[in-house]
Amino acid sequence: MMEQLSLFDDRKTAAPLASRLRPVTLEDYVGQKHLIGKGKLLRRLIEDDQVSSMIFWGPPGVGKTTLARIIAERTRAEFIEFSAVSSGIKEIKEVMAQAEQNRKMGIRTLLFTDEIHRFNKAQQDAFLPYVENGSIILIGATTENPSFEINSALLSRCKVFILKALEEDELRELLGHALKSPTGLGSMPINIEDSHLAAIARFANGDARTALNTLEMAVSNGRMDEDGKVWVDEEVLSQCMNRRSLLYDKNGEEHYNLISALHKSMRNSDPDAAVYWMCRMLDGGEEPLYIARRLVRFASEDVGMADPGALQMAVAVYQACHFLGMPECDVHLTHAVVYLAMAPKSNALYSACEACKADIKKLPAEPVPLQICNAPTDLMKKLDYGKGYIYAHDTEEKLTKMQCLPESLAGRRYYRPTKEGAERQVRERLEEILTWRQT
Repeated sequence: MMEQLSLFDDRKTAAPLASRLRPVTLEDYVGQKHLIGKGKLLRRLIEDDQVSSMIFWGPPGVGKTTLARIIAERTRAEFIEFSAVSSGIKEIKEVMAQAEQNRKMGIRTLLFTDEIHRFNKAQQDAFLPYVENGSIILIGATTENPSFEINSALLSRCKVFILKALEEDELRELLGHALKSPTGLGSMPINIEDSHLAAIARFANGDARTALNTLEMAVSNGRMDEDGKVWVDEEVLSQCMNRRSLLYDKNGEEHYNLISALHKSMRNSDPDAAVYWMCRMLDGGEEPLYIARRLVRFASEDVGMADPGALQMAVAVYQACHFLGMPECDVHLTHAVVYLAMAPKSNALYSACEACKADIKKLPAEPVPLQICNAPTDLMKKLDYGKGYIYAHDTEEKLTKMQCLPESLAGRRYYRPTKEGAERQVRERLEEILTWRQT
């Protein structure tokens, strides 16, 4: 739903603390010094009124919407806020028509689109002509990686600014301001220790909104003495922070970051880190079968023939997760994660597969050599299908010198076993075979 905003609306005291304390100037804004510190690019663009279409990318609660509102305060343009959650093509076209009229009258339109990644391709495409002809200055906010979620055509016409999670000291500054500000909690006497504010800042995990909401909840549930002073003790605080807010989106970038962390920790033979990242995924609500499938892949990609039992272990754990589900299967996933982390490592299978795929992609599709073709009919036999084939079991060595690769690939090596774990024996066996064939 689109909303025409007045930047001078009174803030209602009943509004949440985070809303009441939303800054309206760059001087009041907390965090993102790499973007809006003195002399930084975005600050210069804002102060010089040279703002062009841009994307704000960052985790929740770091000030994307607030910064857009501050820009609207400073820029000489009509400001319209637009939600990707509740708006469709019809609403987009209505806004664009109004923006085009404004352009003809010499008025710029700044369109802020929250959660722009939720728009589908057709909806994002609807912005393109208006961004190109200058009818609108588009500011999109997203928690998702724009490279994956924003159309390349639209993304190429926008500057991307990355907003970072707030530091603990920045959150403590924000909390201190909330306790003193008349629009915040400054009108009531509150006793809360600095250590409690530090705990809230740690709990918020870089999210200003979470920090302010937690403080407001703690104060609301604090004990009021006979003088009207509110006391926030550890018991109240622990109830308000009974679960740490861990950033995780099963369909977003953090999903890929965490599975990458799990995979690379196992590859680095670090069982402690691997178990930690696996538990982080489960804690964030990840489907255990997804993790189990990734472990099956890892067993061949990174362990392979160095420990042939790794694949059996991973498949068995997948079945255990399928039978039991959560929460019981967490220990089975831990079993596999630790096993794979401690197993000898070889990527020889993965390398062989990738090298072969590369050849297939770039080289002509060679015919199967006649000697290893099947010859079920007389005609095919007359055409030399199967001619020269030697049945390996009929030989003393159980080997032949028959060429099985196409002529253009004769002698090509894809699988190059390492000396790790059980693959050392495979390597020795293969060297024996290659030596015998060369004699």
